[in-house]
Formats: sequence, structure tokens, C-alpha cells
Amino acid sequence: MAHPLASIKQIQIAKMDKPISSLDQKKYNIGQWLKYLLIIAGVVGAIFILRNLLKTEIKKEDFIFARVERGDMDNTITATGMVIPSFEQQINAPVSTEIKSVLLKSGTRVQPSDLIVELDEEFIRLENESLRDELELKKNNITRLKLEYQKDLNDIDYEDQIKGLRLSSLEANLADVKRLKAIGSATQEEVEQAALNLQIEQLEKKKLENDLSFRKSVITSDERNLELEVQIQEKKLRELSRKLKETSVRAPRGGVITWVNENIGQKVNEGDPLVRIANLESFRVEGSCSDRYANLVKVGMPVKVRINNTMLDGIISSILPAVENNTIEFVVILNEADQEELRPNMRVEVFIISDKKENVLMVRSGSAFTGGAEQALFVVKGEQAKRKKVQVGLTNVNYIEIIGGDIKEGDQIIISDMQDYDHLETIDLKSDK
Repeated sequence: MAHPLASIKQIQIAKMDKPISSLDQKKYNIGQWLKYLLIIAGVVGAIFILRNLLKTEIKKEDFIFARVERGDMDNTITATGMVIPSFEQQINAPVSTEIKSVLLKSGTRVQPSDLIVELDEEFIRLENESLRDELELKKNNITRLKLEYQKDLNDIDYEDQIKGLRLSSLEANLADVKRLKAIGSATQEEVEQAALNLQIEQLEKKKLENDLSFRKSVITSDERNLELEVQIQEKKLRELSRKLKETSVRAPRGGVITWVNENIGQKVNEGDPLVRIANLESFRVEGSCSDRYANLVKVGMPVKVRINNTMLDGIISSILPAVENNTIEFVVILNEADQEELRPNMRVEVFIISDKKENVLMVRSGSAFTGGAEQALFVVKGEQAKRKKVQVGLTNVNYIEIIGGDIKEGDQIIISDMQDYDHLETIDLKSDK
């Protein structure tokens, strides 16, 4: 007799050899997916419950609080800026030459006409003398050409007078031939020949008179051209004489030398910078901000400039037309341009006032504000902080306007970073005191 366990195993093996239907397979797969989903949901729920249990009661000392105020508020665009002298003048090399000597160094305070740099003037002096000789030569050429033109005009005029005399003689000859023909002493051919000679002489006289008129016009034009050449040469000579004086580089106004080329013996080309002089008693600010504010930033807009802990007022006086590296640049004129904290090349914060509102609810800016138009804030009510949705209006470096959300003046708001508590509607606050 066979063992009963062996019979059971044979039955199980027989069932395993039997093919599983597609419906059973689908049921099995769905069951597996439901099992996994239940496990994930249980884990997430446990984390959520644990987080709520851990976070609902927080120490007050862990937060930063600010009270809602009511007042006037500015909307500002944040920019960066650099302090520069209100004027800085650059003196360039007047000609291509060499640096002969440097008398004053960078940082020296100068008065108008103080000698700073001397350039080698030998080359320009030789050029000046050469131009002067050329000018004298041109003036002599004008005198000579005037005499030649006058001689030509006189010669043509004399020829015209001779033509006039010949014309008179031919007219008399024609009259004589006509009289002789009338008495039979001359033929018709002789009369016609005399008339033809007279006509030819008349045409030649007209041609000569036309040539004389043309020559007079040409002479006037040529003379004017020569005079213009002389004037141009004289201007060049005056310019070169001025540049000769500028080889002694002097301060055009009072100020401080901020830079000077001290390389004695170095060859400099015309237009190369030699000296920069600035007024370090008055300053302005060159600012820049993102080009996404290009339509908002206008000339004349009020500006606040923060230097350390000091705020200075000013206005935008000009905006540079070019946009570089996705930024626009502008110049700020300060109301207190001689403020003692101002230093050249100092980096400062610039706040462009783009809008203003009066009598608004506002709160001190903090990490709780993430930049969105709608913001969730925790408002303190007794020993609890309740989450409320508000609209954010104007913003500036210190304050943010609060709109809606049943917020009132005097309410206390948590302004520290609340990202870890976004899932909570209420926080219990406790104090160690």
C-alpha cells in the first residue's frame, strides 16, 4: 500500500504540470501591485504622521518675528554700482613722440597749468619748420601765378585790340570794293571775297573774346584754390604749433592725478593716454541691473544708494543705449556728491525706486518670503501660529507689502525660513522662559 504523503506530492506535481490560465495570472499581478501600493502608502502615512507629531510644537526662540506696520512704501529694483569721480579728464599724446620726463606722480594734487609730463618736441619742431617752409613756397607760387595770369590776360586783350583794328580795316576794304564795283572797276567775286574776309575776322574776334572771358573765370577759380591751399596749410601750421606747446603736458584744471604714464623714453602714438586727472571731492555712481527691467528704468527716476550703513539719495541722469551681458547701465547723480564715505571704485548697492504707495500694510523682509506673488505666512495668535495665504505687493530691500489674508496692523508674523513647516496649518509655540 502506497504512503499517503507520496500521494499528496503526486497530486501537487500533477497540478503544477497543469497550465495556469491568463485570468489567474492577471489576478496574481494585480494582487502583487496592490500589496506594494499599500506598503508605500503606509510608509508615507507613517512619515507624515511622525512629522506632524514632531513639528507641531516648536520653541519661539527658533523663529524670527516681525510686526505688521502701516505706512508709505517704495517699490525698488535692486542694482549694483561703482563710485567714480564726478569728472575724470584724460590727457592724450598730441603727436607721436617719446616721453622725455615725468614731473608729478600718481596721487599728486594739482592746480590748473601745473606741468606734469614733458614730451620730446624735436620731431614736431622739425615738422613745424617744414610746414612753415611749404607755406612760404605756396605763397610765392600764388604771387608768381598771379603775375603769369595777368600777363596772359594782357596778351589776350592786346590780341583782341589788334583783331578790332583788322576788323575795321576789312570793313573799310569791303566798302571800297563795293564802290569800285559800282563804277565797274571791281568784280562781284572781289566783293564777295572782301565780305567773306570780314566775316571770318568777326568770328575770330568773338572767339578771342570768349577765350578772354573763360581765362578770367579760370584765373579767378585757380587763384581761389591756391588761397584755400594756403589757408589749409596755415591751419595745419597753427594746429602743429598748438601741439608743439602741448608737448609740455599741463593740468587743464585742479584735481588729483589718478594715473600717469611714467615710462620715460617710451614711444607713444598720437592719441595714446598720458595722464588722468579726477576731482576726488565730488562723486557719482555708475550702476547696472538686469535688462529685464529695461522698460522700467527711466531717466529722472529716484534712486537710493547704500554705502555701508548710510543711504544716499540721487536720480538717474542718463542710461547707456547699449545692452551688454544682459545688463543695462546708467549713471546716478547723488544729492550729496561730496559725502565723506564716498571713495573711488567703491562697490555699492543701488535701489531704483520704480513705484510708491501710501498708507499700506507692510512687514520687515525675511527668509519666509520666497518671491512669489502669493505667499503663505504664519501669523501668531496667542501661543499658536496659524498659516494664512496673502498677496505680496510692493517690495524693497527692507519691507514687503502685505495684501489680504485678514492681516491687520500690529499682527505678529514669522519671517524666518518656514520651508520645513509648509505641511502644517498650525504651529504650537512654547517658550523656555
